[in-house]
This record gives sequence, structure tokens and C-alpha cells, in this order.
Amino acid sequence: MKGIALLAMISVLILGLTYCGKKPAERQNPLLVSSFDTPFGVPPFDKIKLEDYLPAFQKAMEEHRKEIQRIAENPEEPTFENTVEAFDRSGALLRRVSAIFFGILEADGNDQMREVAKKIMPMLSRHEDEIYMNEKLFQRIKAVYDKRDSLNLNTEQKTVVEKYYQDFVRGGAGLPPEKKEKLKKINEELSLLTLKFGENVLKDKNRFLLLLDEKDVEGLPEGVKKAAAQLAKEKGHPGKWAISLDKPSFIPFLQYSPRRDLRKKVFLAYTHLGDNDNEYDNKEIVRKIVNLRIEKSHILGYETYADYSLAENMAKNPKNVYDLLWKVWKPGLKKAKEERAVLQGIIDREGGNFKLKPWDWWYYAEKVRKEKYALDEEMLRPYFVLDNVRKGAFYVAERLYGIKFVERPDLPKYNPEVLAFEVQDRNGKTIGIYYADYFPRPGKQSGAWMDAFVKEAIVNGKRVVPVVYNVTNFPRPVDGKPSLLTLEQVLTLFHEFGHALHELLSRCTYYRVSGTNVALDFVELPSQFMENWAVEPEVMKYYARHYETGEPIPDELIEKIRKSRHFNQGFATTEYLAAAFLDMDWHTLPRQGDWDVRKFEKEAMDKIGLIPEIVVRYRSTYFRHIFSGGYAAGYYSYIWAEVLDADAFQAFKEKGLWDKDTGDRFKKYILEKGGSEDPMVLYVKFRGKPPSIEPLLKRRGLE
Repeated sequence: MKGIALLAMISVLILGLTYCGKKPAERQNPLLVSSFDTPFGVPPFDKIKLEDYLPAFQKAMEEHRKEIQRIAENPEEPTFENTVEAFDRSGALLRRVSAIFFGILEADGNDQMREVAKKIMPMLSRHEDEIYMNEKLFQRIKAVYDKRDSLNLNTEQKTVVEKYYQDFVRGGAGLPPEKKEKLKKINEELSLLTLKFGENVLKDKNRFLLLLDEKDVEGLPEGVKKAAAQLAKEKGHPGKWAISLDKPSFIPFLQYSPRRDLRKKVFLAYTHLGDNDNEYDNKEIVRKIVNLRIEKSHILGYETYADYSLAENMAKNPKNVYDLLWKVWKPGLKKAKEERAVLQGIIDREGGNFKLKPWDWWYYAEKVRKEKYALDEEMLRPYFVLDNVRKGAFYVAERLYGIKFVERPDLPKYNPEVLAFEVQDRNGKTIGIYYADYFPRPGKQSGAWMDAFVKEAIVNGKRVVPVVYNVTNFPRPVDGKPSLLTLEQVLTLFHEFGHALHELLSRCTYYRVSGTNVALDFVELPSQFMENWAVEPEVMKYYARHYETGEPIPDELIEKIRKSRHFNQGFATTEYLAAAFLDMDWHTLPRQGDWDVRKFEKEAMDKIGLIPEIVVRYRSTYFRHIFSGGYAAGYYSYIWAEVLDADAFQAFKEKGLWDKDTGDRFKKYILEKGGSEDPMVLYVKFRGKPPSIEPLLKRRGLE
């Protein structure tokens, strides 16, 4: 606060008077205070305004530049402490401001925030390039790296040195000046293109709304109809029903609507997001991003962008990725073809007189589930109350890791719908803060994710309390009923909660390797591991209770779920793997080109033999994971990590579901260690042996 404003405030306090006409004290930017005056240091969401962000970013980058300059120009001999550790600790204000701004932008953004983002992204890109192309700083990092084996460093410190050295090399530190300048321009352009890509997907999604009359909703379950009526009312169409392109809306419609024409309309609207030749079209953006990434990889000495991206992952190179994809693809495709024949058989039996199409798959698969397993989603929904499912996830964490979650409605929130919890250990000591944001909003991106407003580290001997959040798009409560989930949404909640535990339970000293700062194909292990617990009978008995009677889910329903665990796995496997192949095909291109995006996709799918009745899970124009997220040449990581998680859960099946030693080892080597050691080394320390692919194939019914 400026001195004049402070004196004016003191005068008012002393006199106890309010002076009309006097200039009020200048408001202090809440993002720029030295520390937040909030419980546990959570962000003061209620005090932050839109106009605070840009000056906060500018100030944070200015401070970071000064810190970098002090490290780079330090006249003392480079040591781990005065160079690598100092670099890890630098940029604290920028880390804080960025985490808050981009977290809210994704979960609760608006057009005004997106305009601010367009100004900030190029600034951040230039700022990062200035750091990683700083020759003096790089030479100091390199000096520590070169003598790392003689510095008596512990495992985490040595890993941090190696990772930062590679960050600088991969950031262009060793390039000649002209290539550095070229790389800076590419990075800046990519920062804007990836932002625009995500914005286009969101806006194209939000412009679609299918309004329905009463005759159009015949055959839909009552809960689906009520949700559609509630959506229409919220959109200003009371008395109507509406379907949007948010998954809680359109997926049940595809499952249950007998109106084939309307299913087709909704399905094509979703699968053409970003591909409508309108102002939100992403085809040209895809071409630009791919070409820029190819150019970037060549500048840095890699043959393809996938080679560049995978160098730091467990997979190491494109060949290893393709090898794994093909191993699962072949049995998956065989299973999908068998499923197709069954669905076509139902159509023929009912006198449909048409060939199965992609918009028919969900509808007829649901019929198979009813016929073969006497099970459908609507039988399960009454038992999957959102609040209870969340408590079930908490229960698993409490049993495995000895932690508990205490709701804290007093904590600041970025939206009133958000829930806040204090996470405590067995002794009541605070481990972290957990936010849960469950329902769709116009400003929220689709999908589900986890991130942190504050990351864990140990600074000056004191552990920084992590502030972690999960974001999903689950059905809202309707007509006095609580939010009722599908089994897939239950798995999603457990999945994202697994990511949150990875961050909350981290016990690392340095930011570079703490929490989820791990290899991309390792980061999905804790999340997918948690999904296993969601369908364990003992766990389901705890959380799956009927929303009206409170009765636990009956044994016969659990048994039906168990028997149906391989249901539709051919479809699920192939639509996912097709997206992983598409991602790799885009990013293993060795030369730039002027691709027709639709033609490229078709050729990619024809090459692997994807049947026409199944559409790749994400077409290029709305594939946010790879074109506006961090999964470029990395979407395969889910199946890579699934090999690990299926094998890891097998350890609990062998030793006992709540075996303390197994739980302690998983916590110690997988959750607490972050990226502080080679991930395969950590996995073997937990499991006692390398992972096997057999548990994955068995779980998916693909042996």
C-alpha cells in the first residue's frame, strides 16, 4: 500500500471520522500481498477481481526476472543450493498468480477472462523463453549437472538437477542465437493457438441446444426427462425439454432415446465440434499447431514432435508406444466386431431394416445390457448419490492411508457450488486442502480434471500445505432429487480423486518433482488405481445407498455389475485407442504439410482398421488433450498407466484389500515420492517386480 494512502487511513482511524470528498485509500491487489490472510493460505477468491490479474502477472514476472538475474550473475561458484535450489524456489509469486488465474479460467471462466488470457499467454511464453534461453543461468545449471555425482546429493536432489538441466536443453538453451529467436516466436504462437483451440471448442459446444417437445422425449427414463426439462428451463424455455453437448445431458439421450433421427442429430453435433466451417472452426488451427510443433522439434534436434515429447516419459520413444497400442488394439478390435454383430442382430430381430451406425451404438448396447445382464444405468443411479460416492472415495483414502476429510464451508471459494475440505492425518494435523467442483456451467470446460492452487514442497524446513481441486461435469440435482450418477461417473469421481491424493500426499522437497510433476505416462497410475476400489463390493456397500430409503445396494445388483464388467469393452477399448493412435499419427509426422484434417483422420482410422460403427473418441477438432492440454503425443498414457494400475491392484487382491503393508508401500513409493526418482524404479520398489500386461487384458476381457 502506498504511503499516502496508509497515512490517510491512519488519520481516519484516529479521528473516527469519514471525510466526504476525500480520495479513498487505494485498493491493494489481493494477489500481490506477501501471504494470503486466509486459513491455510488458500486463495482469497472472494476478494480477487478481474482487473487484478494483468497487473499481478506483470509484477510477478518482473520479480521473477530479478530473481533469475541474481542467480545467473552470482559471482560464487555454482552449487546445488545457490543455483538449482534457488532456481526451484524462484518465481513463487508467478506460480501463485498463474495457478489461480488458469484454474478459474478453466473451471469458471468467462469472455472477459479469456480476453485477459490472450494478453497473458504471449507474455508468459516470452518470459519462459527468456529464462530457459538465459546463457549465464544455463551454464551455472550445467556446471552443477556436470559434477552432480561428486556433490553428495540425495536421490531427489540429483533427480532435480538432471530434470532442470534437461528442461534447459529442451527449452533451447544450447541453440545458436538465430534458432533461439525462431523458437521464441514458435512458442509464442503456440501459446495463442492452443488457447484459441480450447476457446473454440467451448463456444461451439455452448451454441448447440436441441429443444424437444413432449413427443420427442417418449421412452426416456423419468430422471433423464426431468434433467432435460430443468435444462430447458435454465435456458429460458420452460415447458420444453433440452439436450446440450455436455456429457451428462447427451450421453443418456443416446442411450435411451428411441428417436433415431434425434440421436443422429445430437451425435453429429458432438462429433463435429470445431468442424463446422464457422467462426469456431479448428481445422486450420490444428494444421498450424502440428506444423509449428514439427518445426520446434527439428530446431531442438528431434525427428518428430513425438520423439521430443516422449524423451522424458517412461515410453521413451514412439516405437514403444505403438507396440503397446497394437498389443491391446488387436484383441480390442476383435471384441468390438463381436459386439457389433450382437447389436446388428437386435436391430434385425426388431425389424429395423437398417445397418448399425455410430449414433445407434449407445442405444442398442443399453438393450444388450438389459437383455444379457438384466441391468441398466437407471437401476443403478438411485444408489449412486453424488455426496455418498464422494464419501466412498474418502472412505477408501481413510482406510488405506489413515487420513480424514473435514468439510470447511468457511473457506473462500471461487464459486458458491464448490465444496471445501481440510485433509488431516491420524493425529489431526493438516495435510492439505481439497476443493470439489462437480456441476457443469457455461464457463466451465467439458470433462474432468485435477490441479492445484498451491503445490506441495518443503521450504525453509516447513512443508507447504497443498491446495488441490477436482473439477467434473456431473448431473445437477433435479426436482428435489440429489445428483445421481452413472457407474461411469462414479469411476470418474474416483479417478480424479486419485490424482488429488497424489498431490495431497506428496512428500517432496522441490517443486520440480512434487506431487503430479511426474512422467506423463506415470501420472495416470494413482488415478486409475483408485477406480478399482469403486467397484469392490465392500466399498460399494459403504457408499452405494438408495437416495430415498438409504438401503445399501443389494448383492444381486453388485453381482450384475460384476458379471457385466466386460460389457461393451470392445467399444470402450477401440474408441479410446483410436484416439491414442490419432494423437501419435499427428505427432510422428516428420515434415510439415498442408493436411486436410478430415482426410488425415480417415486415413489414420483406416490404417488401424477402425470399424465405421465406432467413431474415434476425440476427433482432431475437439481433441483438447493434445491441442490445448498437455497430452500431445501423450494420450496413450492412460493405457500405459492402466498396465501399471491393473498390476498394482493385483497386489492388493493377493495380500488383502486393506493390507496395511501394501497400502503403506503404495503410499510411500507411488504417492509420496512424486517424480523424485525414476518411475519404474519406484514401481518395482512398491510391487517387487516389473508390471505385467496380463492383469489389464484380463480386466478388460481381452485375454
